[in-house]
Amino acid sequence: MRIRLWPKTLWPRTLAVQLIVVVAGAVAISNIGVAFYFYKQSEAQANTFSTERMIDRAVGVAATVNQVTPQSRLVVMRFMSRQDWRFREAQGSQDTKPMTAEEHALAKRISDALPKNHPRRNRVIVHLHEPIGNVPEELRPVRAFESDTSTDAIQTLVPIDDHRMMSGVLLRPRPAWPIEIMIAALLAVLLSSAGAAFVARRVVRPLSELTRAAAKVAGGSGAPHVAEEGPDDVRKAAIAFNAMAAKVTRTLDSQRHLLSAVGHDLRTPLTAMRINLEFVEDEELRDGLMRNLDELQALTEQVLAAAKGAGGEQPRQVDLSALVESLCTDLDEMGEPVNWNNHSPAPISCRPNEIKRAVRNLVENAVVYGHKADVRISETGDGYDVLVEDEGPGIPEIDRQRVFEPFVRLESSRNEATGGTGLGLTLVKAIAEGHGGAVKLENRPGGGLRARMHLPRLAVSA
Repeated sequence: MRIRLWPKTLWPRTLAVQLIVVVAGAVAISNIGVAFYFYKQSEAQANTFSTERMIDRAVGVAATVNQVTPQSRLVVMRFMSRQDWRFREAQGSQDTKPMTAEEHALAKRISDALPKNHPRRNRVIVHLHEPIGNVPEELRPVRAFESDTSTDAIQTLVPIDDHRMMSGVLLRPRPAWPIEIMIAALLAVLLSSAGAAFVARRVVRPLSELTRAAAKVAGGSGAPHVAEEGPDDVRKAAIAFNAMAAKVTRTLDSQRHLLSAVGHDLRTPLTAMRINLEFVEDEELRDGLMRNLDELQALTEQVLAAAKGAGGEQPRQVDLSALVESLCTDLDEMGEPVNWNNHSPAPISCRPNEIKRAVRNLVENAVVYGHKADVRISETGDGYDVLVEDEGPGIPEIDRQRVFEPFVRLESSRNEATGGTGLGLTLVKAIAEGHGGAVKLENRPGGGLRARMHLPRLAVSA
């Protein structure tokens, strides 16, 4: 079972803040522990000092009071009293509860310290932790009336003659928190946080560069070189990333060049075959071969388009709304069932020909497989969503990611007679991600499929 010491939603997400929080928290907790230790030590010392003080004073006052006349006793006890302690004659024995072993030991110490001829010297009573509320008001010190009734007090009851006892009540002092240690703790937290921030900056800055570079590589924007600096672990990660990015880029470029070369090389024999087919006299055979040749030609063009990827065209500022509207108008004039929902200008930095190709693929898929295409643009926080909806059967959730793979066609949900190379959605995904966006498919509640291509407003690298 995993135990969380901090709620997941409150835990900082960045490494720098986490490092500062952990270091500052550790320093704060250790200093609070030290302060608490000193507080408890101070409290124990104060209790011991108060107990010894009360015993010495009780012995002295009781011995003195026993030597003076009854009329002078009150004067002596008033003179010996202070704000925190009070000596008075007590009525009765005042022995309201039994003493503990520690209290018996202290009572014996007082008895042994009294003169040998002191009356009833073995009848001393000590209560070390008496709530001040249990002490009669006439026996309480002056400061007791400013305290809570649960305030701890020491009470001694010492006989002063054969019939009377002297009550001595001392309020236990409450040690203050060690302010000096708390101030030192605050300074330690600030200094450790500053040190943690310095270390975190050295670690996080190379990691941030590494993250940005990885995002560029993932977006097809080449392999930027990451500075190989910082702590050894981070520096080694940067070196490994640079080597990996260079190798991946070389591999992708090699594959792209290979596909492009194959595609170009295929065009020549395809053209020659198309010319030769004109000399085939059997019309039925010629038409069949021509259809096969057209499919092969379409596949070749799709392979070339996928091979080009995000290379070549430079990003520029365009109106996405106008771009999509012009595409929908062209398809509508060709007799395709395409419906465009007007949208206000949507400025965006992109490679317009690629975006137009991606939207065209989505619209053509909707027309072929869903009988019509309803196209609109929705504004989001950081960009726009191009939405293409149809009235087809939709796609099962388990297959919605698989259809973006090359050459994948869902025969069970799409009409096989419509054909297709299986590269259209692959190309759409590559173009969207090359612009820092994404594309996903979702079934509409009322039936049909909705394709959502998200494009950020920010410019993308070439």
